Amino acid sequence: MKRPIYLIPALLFFSVTVLAQRPPAISSPDVHPDHSITFRYFSKKAQKVTLNGEFLKAPVSMTNDTSGIWSVTVPPVKPDIYPYSFWVDSVQIADPNNTYIFANERFKRSIVDIPGDQPLVHSLQNVPHGKISYRYYQSTTLGTTRQLLIYTPPGFNPTAKTKYPVLYLIHGGSDTEETWTKVGRANLIADNLMAQGKAKPMLIVMPYGNVRPSPMPDFTKDMINDIIPFVEANYPVGKDSKNRAVAGFSVGGGQTLNIGLTNPDKFAYVCSYAPYTATEEFKKNFSDWSPNADQLNKQLKLFTISVGTEDFLLEPVKQNIAMFNEKGLKLDTQIVPGGHTWMNCKLYLATTLPLLFK
Repeated sequence: MKRPIYLIPALLFFSVTVLAQRPPAISSPDVHPDHSITFRYFSKKAQKVTLNGEFLKAPVSMTNDTSGIWSVTVPPVKPDIYPYSFWVDSVQIADPNNTYIFANERFKRSIVDIPGDQPLVHSLQNVPHGKISYRYYQSTTLGTTRQLLIYTPPGFNPTAKTKYPVLYLIHGGSDTEETWTKVGRANLIADNLMAQGKAKPMLIVMPYGNVRPSPMPDFTKDMINDIIPFVEANYPVGKDSKNRAVAGFSVGGGQTLNIGLTNPDKFAYVCSYAPYTATEEFKKNFSDWSPNADQLNKQLKLFTISVGTEDFLLEPVKQNIAMFNEKGLKLDTQIVPGGHTWMNCKLYLATTLPLLFK
């Protein structure tokens, strides 16, 4: 049967219309050999598009061409992993052309990875790699099933006679259990340091720490009563304090102090990164705290607090450091350049791992 000739112009019109509405294929971000970066975004309706990133001192405007492609190239950036986003008129969005998304429940950001001329501690290197497993456990404390990630080291033996130590690693307030791997690259940092003989083989447990409606009110109980028993029932790990460490960033850094210092029989290593401590739990635990400093110093093999000189939490962190020093606790501090960022988080973790389980 011959196709009616009058359908051909209609089909051609439809095809041209669809192609005209389809956005062009664009690449963003493009990292250049000199570490400059070009970002692109397509919109014919936007009045203003700006780029906001933690590699910038201030947002920068993007310019558009006649086809509706907005773009900007920023000068060379120090190699690292950085969050960024576009502001389209008054709306923040992640880069729609970048599949590398920041794992966060509130902020809509993408990630750009600027590789170094030499491999960075968080980069994917030609070394043996551990495994990330997504696991579920029953939280009797919270009355629900919850998710956590577990990193097992290269060559992990589930029937090992020698038990592995465990680092319990907690994310920030609006982050998720995936942020430490997708943004913090905890698994790659561990791979690289273990390959260099700088860190002991260990499990890293990354739980989902957000508890609603208020930030993490029962997370200490969840950690002690549910998470640790789940890990120890399912993995060949040491079951005493010298085989347990707890660390965390921001709200997770505050929880690290709540969990570790109130349970020194459970954790011999307590490492807090830029801790947010303006919580009822921290106030309850430490406002009238009178620890036995000699006993606590014997129980804790390592107690560290890290923060950046431009971190918005610098002053309260310094106040907490002074408070712990006044209580007579042995405390190591790491104060480095930079802000309340995951760039610093990777640095804190890379500094911490070689000190654990020695």
